[in-house]
Amino acid sequence: MQPTSSSPNIALLAFDWDGTLFDSTALIVQAIQNAVADVGAAPPSKEQAAWVIGMGLQDAIAHIGRDIPKLKIPVVMARYLYHYSKLQDQVSLFDGTLDMLRDLKNQGFYLAVATGKSRRGLNEALAQADLKQFFDATRTADETAGKPNPLMLHELMEELDVPPERTLMIGDTTHDLQLAANAGTPSMAVSFGAHDSASFAAFSPLAIVHSTQELHQNLRALKT
Repeated sequence: MQPTSSSPNIALLAFDWDGTLFDSTALIVQAIQNAVADVGAAPPSKEQAAWVIGMGLQDAIAHIGRDIPKLKIPVVMARYLYHYSKLQDQVSLFDGTLDMLRDLKNQGFYLAVATGKSRRGLNEALAQADLKQFFDATRTADETAGKPNPLMLHELMEELDVPPERTLMIGDTTHDLQLAANAGTPSMAVSFGAHDSASFAAFSPLAIVHSTQELHQNLRALKT
């Protein structure tokens, strides 16, 4: 699905992290399931665990573990971080991501990250992937409001002095697309992450793409 001729002249590309740039969906699902099981609750299905990806961790655990006592939610969060950290070195960027970011940066786009990860988690991931130098600004769920509250995007746009109509949110979940809608920005969806791409059409993204290479092609076309 290609951008139309009426696509806006985008200046700021705001990327989700997990499932959009980083191939971590399966790891997150497994870590959520293990963390819930650790406190004696019934683990969520893969579909249920995948649905909360993109939300802040506390909100995600509260949603996925509605039968878990509130006092145990911090324990589940800690167990999630334990399970995730054990295996995070086994996952990596989607093929083509580094070349895409380097090219988009050279094309003159501002690049940002808007993620449900924690600041510590994002910093570790950026260091692992050696990507920090590509991003002009980043926001995480523990330092601002989590998705789909628009505050995260509002802060990025204010910091980089880019209006909503020239900002594009790119993500793999309906949380990302709802974030864009709430912030008044256009969006673009990737189908290779956490959510079923059939749910994306309701948000009218500029494109629904099926590989990093296709994402790169569509983003590059937005520079006019």
